[in-house]
Amino acid sequence: MKADAAVQGPVLAIRASGHRPTRAGQVRRTALKFLAPAGILFLILIANPLLRVLWDSLHIVNLVNPSVTGFAGWDNYRTVWEDGDFLPALGNTAIWTGLSVAGEYALGLASAVALAQPVRFRAIFRGVIIIPWVIPIAVAGLNWTWMLTPDYGILNVWMVDLGLLDRPYPWLGQIDTALLTVTFVNIWRSYPFYTISLLAALQAIPRELHEAAAVDGAGAWRRFRVITLPHLRTVSLTLIFIHIIWTAINFDFIWVMTEGGPLNASETLPIMIYRYAMQDFDVGAACALASLSMAFMACLFFVYYYGVARRRAA
Repeated sequence: MKADAAVQGPVLAIRASGHRPTRAGQVRRTALKFLAPAGILFLILIANPLLRVLWDSLHIVNLVNPSVTGFAGWDNYRTVWEDGDFLPALGNTAIWTGLSVAGEYALGLASAVALAQPVRFRAIFRGVIIIPWVIPIAVAGLNWTWMLTPDYGILNVWMVDLGLLDRPYPWLGQIDTALLTVTFVNIWRSYPFYTISLLAALQAIPRELHEAAAVDGAGAWRRFRVITLPHLRTVSLTLIFIHIIWTAINFDFIWVMTEGGPLNASETLPIMIYRYAMQDFDVGAACALASLSMAFMACLFFVYYYGVARRRAA
């Protein structure tokens, strides 16, 4: 009996320990409980509308006449592709996104490096530079529209007084300058986000690295290229990737300032989606174009994700 009890004791202990959750399992279950509300909101607010867009892109959906329904197959995508405004809008989207992101990064990096230097009133400059980014897009767009108006715009008045222009110029009313003008305004508003992000990364670089490089005879440009830029790589790639998506799908700025005009010179894909849905009432075509845009953004995400994963593995 004593031998049996001696054997049963460890067996019961092993069984008990087998049913007892490990610490890693407890942490995992606790994490899932905290993530559950966010997961539910994701399904309701993102996954459900996304699936609805994909579904409507393959069906006939009309806002004016809801009774007109049916399976459209690839007809909505064919409508988008055969639209004469699609390729120009795609080109405008590429120009708008590329110039905006490049300008924002260049200006943000320059201002971040300047604000990292021990200059007087640096704290004030750091507070003031964030002002354009906190201004709502609608307010910023309307203000710049008024300042650029050829009749009473203050910027046109100043440029005429300084001799830069012979007469006021309709920056937002000309085919050649409308998109570039809106792009400039978007850069003005968005670059402070780059500034504060890159400034935080600059402050995390150990000063000993720069001091050691200076002792070895490295100049300012070489220290910036060899030490500063590599430390900013992760933050820079993240900022650029996020802003490519944000800028490509941006609707507010262009709509507030030009509504895609003149003559669709500043029309981008989000403006085109709006016209399909709210002016032509063709929700199916709008969803088809939105699906194409999402597919392109997904491709960018996977390229970025696998690029980061490969770099970490190396």
